[in-house]
Amino acid sequence: MNGAAADPAYASDGSLTSTSGTSAFTSAGPAIHSTAASQAADTLTAVAKPGSAAYKIGPLDALAISVFKVPDLTKLVQVAEDGTINYPLIGDVPAAGKTTHELERELAKRLGGKYLEDPHVTVLVKEFNSQRVTVFGAVKTSGVYALKGNTSLMQALAMAGDVDIDRDSGDVLVFRTINGQRSAARFDIDAIKSGKVSDPQIEPGDVIAVDSSATKAAFKSLIAMVPLLGTAAVFAGL
Repeated sequence: MNGAAADPAYASDGSLTSTSGTSAFTSAGPAIHSTAASQAADTLTAVAKPGSAAYKIGPLDALAISVFKVPDLTKLVQVAEDGTINYPLIGDVPAAGKTTHELERELAKRLGGKYLEDPHVTVLVKEFNSQRVTVFGAVKTSGVYALKGNTSLMQALAMAGDVDIDRDSGDVLVFRTINGQRSAARFDIDAIKSGKVSDPQIEPGDVIAVDSSATKAAFKSLIAMVPLLGTAAVFAGL
């Protein structure tokens, strides 16, 4: 773009800084504080919000599982790095990428098929994996992924099977909590792939939303509010 700003880099607090060292987060103008932006962000990030019914279980999460009137099946289990849990009677069960309600139904189905009559299963997330990143939207496999060392945006997208070019518009939003405040940044995937912009680092807890038909309304609301400065993005408060 003409008049593009210098490509920013991340500061120690998770915000972006320009090559001159000035904080892009504080120099980008007034933070975004609107009902529309907040509602759109809530819609897009519900999948990664601890305690939300839409939260997707991730590797290393700790789950409290119980079956009504069957105390021997009350267990605290940890999701393995491969996304499975090991549960009495039924062995390994895929858990990562499911909501608690989905896992409850899966466990009830497996237990009821052979061992119990109409079991009532409850699953609660007791510990949320602090080293996770959530990727969803126009990617091959939406879900929660464990970070192992430094991970860039493109590497995070690769973990989710990469961008689905048939559904993607090229815009990506990254949500991050900075100093206790939820913020958002907008990136142009094509600019990163072409080398015009450096591939930004992803932090634990980030939520990456790739534009898709399922998120179109919320995405459109935020795209208009989160600036794209030249070839890079700036985190703006929501």
